[in-house]
Amino acid sequence: MAEIRPFRALRFNTEKAGDISELVCPPYDIISEEQRLGYLEKNPNNIIRLELPKGDDPYNEAGKTLSQWLNEGILRQDEKEGIYIYEEEFTINGLHTKFKGCIVRVKIEEFSKGVVLPHENTLSKAKEDRFNLMKATDCNFSQIYSLFMDPEHEITNRLDKLSDCQPVNELTDPDGVTHRLWIVTDKDEISTVCNAFADKKLYIADGHHRYETALNYRNYCRETGHGTGGEDYVMMMLVDMEHPGLVVLPTHRLVRDLESFDKEKLLEGCREYFDVTEENDVSSAESRLKTLYDEGKKAFAFYCGGDTFSLLVLRDEKILSELLPEKSAASQGLDVTVLHTLVLEKIFGIDAENMAKQINLTYVKQFEDAITSVQNGKAQCAFILNPTKVTEIRDVAAAGEKMPQKSTYFYPKLITGLVMNRF
Repeated sequence: MAEIRPFRALRFNTEKAGDISELVCPPYDIISEEQRLGYLEKNPNNIIRLELPKGDDPYNEAGKTLSQWLNEGILRQDEKEGIYIYEEEFTINGLHTKFKGCIVRVKIEEFSKGVVLPHENTLSKAKEDRFNLMKATDCNFSQIYSLFMDPEHEITNRLDKLSDCQPVNELTDPDGVTHRLWIVTDKDEISTVCNAFADKKLYIADGHHRYETALNYRNYCRETGHGTGGEDYVMMMLVDMEHPGLVVLPTHRLVRDLESFDKEKLLEGCREYFDVTEENDVSSAESRLKTLYDEGKKAFAFYCGGDTFSLLVLRDEKILSELLPEKSAASQGLDVTVLHTLVLEKIFGIDAENMAKQINLTYVKQFEDAITSVQNGKAQCAFILNPTKVTEIRDVAAAGEKMPQKSTYFYPKLITGLVMNRF
């Protein structure tokens, strides 16, 4: 199945570039312009100059910066091939935990082969941006985040043993997440880890745009004779799907700018499929949803302002099989499918194209941000969701289907700049 290889990573030479904590950054797509400038003010060698270039000709500028940093020794390529063990330790909602995986090169395969499986739809604009950057630099600056099934957890147990020593890099970011990196160069150990993936499928958790871009770039290199073979592989972080440290957070939906928004009409429409109860304290919405989540029920909190909210609990999941017979049971049972089909599309008239273009729908990660957006008038209402289960991600991907955009949010994000892949 998955073909895994070690590689000689491109990494910062901290003796010339500066402290590693000043050289890394979060994923490019969650960084504001203010944050970008802040990283550069702290250290002009921050990876943000390569991963999120700006200016009149940003991609060419990134290519020039990469060449300059290689010539000056700010970046250098490891002498030996290795696999890179990466760990994140963090606290979320009062829970202190951590997860560990390995950063490797993975052979790029079309989704149709069933080796690397997606679970979310993508936007063409983001893919065009990453493709232009890849053409200008011939590099992956950040890794795709993928999951694998390993019921006996043999791979994770081996990674734990191989990283039972001091990491080569360790830092704690502004969000309080600690990042650690170990390098394994022993050929026998590398072979053992790589061979363990021979019967594995990989499920993309985060980085669909980057994977599809890597696939397009590989095809571009074949068509133009531009490549050298390195473009047949892409850098990935691989984590056991059942790792106890994996955390998936919900992405809440905000509705805005609807000309005929009517709260009472919506609630009346919802009563056809949902049990609707009025709750007095909006601050309790998350805990109420968590209880229903643990009971295996499909539920949402609908908020229009003030201190109260409406709790919507689906009465019968069979309705989705009637309305969406072309979808698998895995897709039919998703919370986002229930919300999008029975509420956003059926009652509000917000169709899939509208959602993709975010005409009347936007997304937020934090519960507080969703509530505030309604209170300050930026949104007409908010739908608070429970998180998608990792097993649901697996089942939808295995069925060859994709979830709506913004169905999952793996926390924390993988940091950019510890390890880079030069084709």
